[in-house]
Amino acid sequence: MNDPFTNLKSSMKKTIFKDLSFSNERKNAVKEAIRMNQSQSQFHSWEIETIIALLESVQRESKDGYTISVQLFQKNERTFQKNEGQLYILLHLLENKEILTSKWIDEKKYYSLHSKGKKYLASYKQDTSKSELSLKHLLEEASL
Repeated sequence: MNDPFTNLKSSMKKTIFKDLSFSNERKNAVKEAIRMNQSQSQFHSWEIETIIALLESVQRESKDGYTISVQLFQKNERTFQKNEGQLYILLHLLENKEILTSKWIDEKKYYSLHSKGKKYLASYKQDTSKSELSLKHLLEEASL
């Protein structure tokens, strides 16, 4: 990952601040604050129904991101219509939490439900109120 402070560092080296430095503790605190701010805004924009529709789309067979986005669009799920990059962010977060698994085939990444994802989907269909809270908590945790 690129250092978000690169431009700041190079600018500071050209000014009277060239001898100013930050402790590693302070640098980490600032990076953490930025990361928390970004992750909170991401997860509030995704509806549980969108996530469930995504999980259902890969329930029976592995699919690449483009195919998933087309199927979501066909189901009138328009969350990612003008911002397909958000779909890939969500796919990666779900993969990091082992809800989805992936494999590369012919330069395309295919996603499928992991056993944990199958459990979430099954429990959602049985009792949506508890599953919504559980899934929302899991996604918030994934963003950390």
